[in-house]
Amino acid sequence: MTSAIEIINLNHSYGSRAVLQDLAFTVSSGDFFIIIGPNGSGKTTLMRAMAGILKISQGQLNILGRPLFEYKRKKFARMVALVPQGLPVDFPFTVTECVLMGRAPYNRALGIENAQDHAIAQQAMQFTEVDHLATRKLHQLSGGEQQRVFIARAICQQPQILLLDEPTASLDLAHQVRIMDLMERLKTEKGVTVVMVSHDINLAAMYADQLLLLRDGQVVRMGAPHQILDFKTLEETYGCKLLVDSSPLGDLPRVTLVPRKYLNNR
Repeated sequence: MTSAIEIINLNHSYGSRAVLQDLAFTVSSGDFFIIIGPNGSGKTTLMRAMAGILKISQGQLNILGRPLFEYKRKKFARMVALVPQGLPVDFPFTVTECVLMGRAPYNRALGIENAQDHAIAQQAMQFTEVDHLATRKLHQLSGGEQQRVFIARAICQQPQILLLDEPTASLDLAHQVRIMDLMERLKTEKGVTVVMVSHDINLAAMYADQLLLLRDGQVVRMGAPHQILDFKTLEETYGCKLLVDSSPLGDLPRVTLVPRKYLNNR
């Protein structure tokens, strides 16, 4: 299987503080790849590096078989799209106008979209089920609707790799599943490699082909969910008591936090 992303001895520091340390792993093309780990483990920094936003201190990062630094900006934006955390929604754009921004890497003279751009935007809105909101302003939407609009904008770039930094944070359960199902469809129906940062271990276990567990900027373990999510590894990584058993949905690990008041019952 070909590689979508290859990380080789990646290091990054902010001043004297090492944030990423000797990371080495590969994301296979067409995988749903989810990065988990405690706060401060370097997940967002790693995501910013893969998106080409952050210039790494040391190491190599290959995208679709080529070093990232070899890509020109527009060419890279046609290959990789990012949905970051906390996008602003207080600017007066409609859903259609926001989604069309994803066509920027393909813009012609004067940046005017043509009929093909509008058709691609319409398809992206239909895929994410926000086409009925086309004329609404972003600030008029719910959090789940806004997130699907931003994903539609990323899809409008027609990328081969989609990066998402905690796309289900602050969403209710129904919207979390809707976003994750959407990513699963994007992988299976369009062949897009999906790379996501998540704090929800159980959600990650249900969808990920591969999990990467980080702590203090280092790889703790990487593999299929059942290979990664054992209680000893998770307790050592997160520093809290928990249980890991089988999910009622099938051969999947399920993680349950153990509050202090229940510790005597273990």
